[in-house]
Amino acid sequence: MSVGTGTQTRETGPVDVRITTRAELALHGVRLEAPVRRPDGAGPSDDGHVLVDGANAALPRNPDSPYSVRDGRVWLGDDDTGLTLTAVRRPRFYDLTTADGIPYEHIARLHGADVLATTVVQTCIRYAESDRCRFCTIEESLRSGATVAAKTPAQLAEVAEAAVRLDGIRQMVMTTGTTTGPDRGARNLVRSVRAVLEAVPGLPVQVQCEPPADLLWIRELHEAGATAIGIHIESLDEAVRRRWMPGKSTVPRAEYEAAWDEAVRVFGPNRVSTYLLVGLGEDPDELVAGAGKLIDRGVYPFVVPFRPMGGTLAARDGAQAPSAALLRHVTEGVAAKLRAAGMTGADQRAGCAACGACSVLRAAGG
Repeated sequence: MSVGTGTQTRETGPVDVRITTRAELALHGVRLEAPVRRPDGAGPSDDGHVLVDGANAALPRNPDSPYSVRDGRVWLGDDDTGLTLTAVRRPRFYDLTTADGIPYEHIARLHGADVLATTVVQTCIRYAESDRCRFCTIEESLRSGATVAAKTPAQLAEVAEAAVRLDGIRQMVMTTGTTTGPDRGARNLVRSVRAVLEAVPGLPVQVQCEPPADLLWIRELHEAGATAIGIHIESLDEAVRRRWMPGKSTVPRAEYEAAWDEAVRVFGPNRVSTYLLVGLGEDPDELVAGAGKLIDRGVYPFVVPFRPMGGTLAARDGAQAPSAALLRHVTEGVAAKLRAAGMTGADQRAGCAACGACSVLRAAGG
């Protein structure tokens, strides 16, 4: 078949129907009310959390989707796709509040069936419209009252302990808005990881931040107990970076490369990851080739479809998600390189790649 990429067309191999269906679900969602959802934040989309064939999946809740769920199976009209789907139940820790009255859900949220996720600092120095990443709404959840601006280490430890005890949480993800200091948010992550692991020893934790200006912070994060680290560039194309991430793109690609290399040295191969968004206009074959170079570095390229989320500059300006054919083409290409290198998202132990919900990579064998 062919993959449309603007004015370009590329020939691809035989279509794997299950991967195509999974790509369609990731982009167009399903007619289903999900008790666990993520309405806004740093991206990439407004999703409901479900299990597809037993694996974590974050799918748009779309009343106009051609896909529906009956008797625990996904249907396309009157056709059974062969995929199973169950909604993730609302966790019990959501019913609790801190001593000062803050709902636990405002401090950390369930992602998938077994991942606790939090944005430690919910503000970002790059959130002015001229600097903001066009797919990001990190401060919108703060403005809506769904979270608090800064989570303390003690609050995170309290919520993590309850989530593990009550709901069987198996890993945690800590991200942060970029802060003004040269650590770019790493300092707060170090304190938070230490506190959580004092409360829940052995819990795998991934941290996520921009490349620290001082790479010693990567060692500090590891020594605090973090299992894995995400240093997210979103696109390897400089023109795309400038257009979609005007503030973040001022951090040179060379700083990302230095941070990835230091992180692999400190955390080990396949304990470092970076987001790559499909659908920002990057040439798909160049994206796959660039992902291969990341894999050679020991960095897991977590390929995720861009889906315009309400409240983003992208949605305001009418940006559209990529086609399912394009998403499948990139996902299968990257998954093949991951398999050849013996890298899987599960081996990260914690983080977005280990969860896998926002991507189709796991369905493609990555």
